[in-house]
Amino acid sequence: MTTPFDRLGARKRAAGAEDRLPPGQYVPRGWPVLHYGPVPAFKPDAWDLKVFGETASGEVTRWTWPEFGHLPRATVEADFHCVTKFSVLGNTWRGVSTQTLLGLAPPSAATTHVLVWAEYGYSANMTLEDFSSADALLVTHRDGEPLTADHGAPLRLVVPHLYAWKGPKWVRGVEYLTEDRRGFWEERGYHNRADPWREQRYSYQEDPGDGPA
Repeated sequence: MTTPFDRLGARKRAAGAEDRLPPGQYVPRGWPVLHYGPVPAFKPDAWDLKVFGETASGEVTRWTWPEFGHLPRATVEADFHCVTKFSVLGNTWRGVSTQTLLGLAPPSAATTHVLVWAEYGYSANMTLEDFSSADALLVTHRDGEPLTADHGAPLRLVVPHLYAWKGPKWVRGVEYLTEDRRGFWEERGYHNRADPWREQRYSYQEDPGDGPA
C-alpha cells in the first residue's frame, strides 16, 4: 500500500537529484539495508541511553526508553549518503536534536570530539562541531513512519553532511572526548572525517590533521 508519505518522498527524491549528489554517488531504488553483524532485539524495559566521559558535571546522564520518549522532538529534511556510493534524497527525519542532548547533558569546556556508541560495541567518532550541527538528529522516524529494526530502530544517529557510517544504528551512548579517538570503521580503514562532497572514504586519503595517528 502506498501512503501519502511514500508519494511525497518519491517526489522529493526525484527533484534536482543531479545537483544534490556528491561525487561518485547514485540514487538507488528504495533505501538499501547495510550493517555489520546481526540486528539486535529491542527490549524497552532494559534499554537506556547514556551520556558520559568529559561531561561538564563529571557525572553520567541516563534516559530510559519512556524518559527518552518525553524529550522534545525536531524534524529535519535531509539527504542520506552512504560510503558504498548510494544516496537516498529528500528524507524527512524526526527525532531528538543532538543540540537538545548537549543542552541536557553539557560537555566540559575541554571536549573536542564525541564517540557515539551502539549495540555490540560499535562506535563512530566525530568532532563536537559535527555532532552539534543543526541538522544532526537522534532519529526515531523517517518519512512519517517509525524506523524498522534493520534501519536502526529504536534509535539511530543521522548527521546528513557526513557519510552515513558516522550515524550508527541502535545507538546506546555518547562519550565526550578531549581528544579524537577512531571508531569501529575508522580503525578498519575508513576516513576519519567522512565528508561525502570531498569523497573522504578511506584512511589512505587522509591529510595530516584529519585524524589521530
